[in-house]
Amino acid sequence: MRRYKRTVVGLAFTTTVVTGVTGWASGNSQRPVTGPPPGTAAWVGDRSLGRALPDPATAAPGRVAAFFAGLGAGARQDLVRRHPQVVGNLDGVPVKLRYQANSLALRGTPHERLARPGRQILAFDPRGRGQVVEVYGDLERARHVAVVVPGSDIDARTFDRAGDPYGTPAGMAKSLRAAAGSATAVIAWTGYTTPVGIGPDAARGELAEAGAERLTRFTEGLAARGTPRPSLFCHSYGSVVCGLAADAVKASDIVVLGSPGMRAGSVADLRTGARVWAAKDPSDWISKVPNVRLLGLGHGNDPAAPGFGAQRVPAERAEGHTGYFAPGTDSLHAFAAITQGDLR
Repeated sequence: MRRYKRTVVGLAFTTTVVTGVTGWASGNSQRPVTGPPPGTAAWVGDRSLGRALPDPATAAPGRVAAFFAGLGAGARQDLVRRHPQVVGNLDGVPVKLRYQANSLALRGTPHERLARPGRQILAFDPRGRGQVVEVYGDLERARHVAVVVPGSDIDARTFDRAGDPYGTPAGMAKSLRAAAGSATAVIAWTGYTTPVGIGPDAARGELAEAGAERLTRFTEGLAARGTPRPSLFCHSYGSVVCGLAADAVKASDIVVLGSPGMRAGSVADLRTGARVWAAKDPSDWISKVPNVRLLGLGHGNDPAAPGFGAQRVPAERAEGHTGYFAPGTDSLHAFAAITQGDLR
């Protein structure tokens, strides 16, 4: 009975936080972007090669990789020019072709800055608030790979905002790569529709469920290209995404930081072969959010609590909710060691 009362009180507090900040009728509810990329209908109907192209809605990344392996350079370039949005977003396509296709797809859009020379955009979906995936380092030759999965308020516009360098996926990825070294490639993955603010979407799991499917397919695409299994670094609501994807995602490690919960009671409930790690610094406001799950609200137990079973990542020198990747922190040092396979 006491445990039930604590759960109800926690749920009431969570509801108060959510409604007090934005209100249930705030208009911030987001509809997840799902399904194949824009331009799919034209791609499926294209018979310029004398045969059907792999259907983005049904073809597994391995099938896509095999299809492109059988094409000559001229045919590949023709598909990039004719269908940049599909080629740029299709998991299993060779990395450099995706960079080229997304550079074309970004031209003339409000996000054209992402196409500046030197940037390696692995995916760009203009639907909704926009989704972006960027690579830092040489993904084709990297010995170690990491993927940063962000939380709320991240989209094509805020993906690399300068005002909060270590609270954006771009800033997190750049900092981790600098710490992990040139043999590592780090991917900033904003490949799902994130919640806006601390509203109803952040307290529920619908956006995370859609994100988990996309993250799983993304890691399957990496595997199809022969990329080493990545370490996932899942921040805030991104840890809900990683928790729901844990049993299917192809990853060596799942590291959650500033997590409100993973929709699981323990590491065992995640049913994953990946190593699971958790970090929470003493000043992170996420500690004030009750770890409950009831009536569709909340995300369950705290992954950083001893009883959850995750390996602890030191974070005493990190500050706030977005300070885990700041240079000089013990958390960043540990993240680099995990990526390199040196921390066990």
